[in-house]
Amino acid sequence: MSNDTNFTSEDNNQHNEDTTVREPRLWRDKGWTAQVIKNEDDEGWAVAMIKDGEPEPALVGPWTMGRDKKNPKPLDANAFGTLVKTASEVIRRHEQQLHATLHKSLMVATDEADYKILLDIVPDEDDPYAWLSAQDAGNNELAKVRVTPNYKLNQQNARAWIADEFRRPE
Repeated sequence: MSNDTNFTSEDNNQHNEDTTVREPRLWRDKGWTAQVIKNEDDEGWAVAMIKDGEPEPALVGPWTMGRDKKNPKPLDANAFGTLVKTASEVIRRHEQQLHATLHKSLMVATDEADYKILLDIVPDEDDPYAWLSAQDAGNNELAKVRVTPNYKLNQQNARAWIADEFRRPE
């Protein structure tokens, strides 16, 4: 996909939330930029939604052709509002998925106590690792050990860790 107006993150970073632009193919308001771009692959149009300060669009989707069936439909307040809402939802879902990937927990009931076992992955580029921790029913931390980021948190491994008195798993 190429565009008839090159848009870079550097361009986006030059504008802050106070800069409002309302042009047929470019709207900038409320911390977002919507830019209608040419899609050379299918000779149609697309719209890119970029959150201020972000290097990549949060959302790129098809854009409606105008009445002349050649040029794109101009952006307007309603379309921009819908695009902001949709792009914000995409970001929210991405953040939820990332959180779920990096932070896992499960409950383990034993004869002695109930435990909440947590695995928090630290995605360091050079040296990723994870923290395996245990909490009691009052959310008091009982143990915390460093493990590999691919440690498999499941009932069997959690029970074995508890039985081993929270020593670092091999």
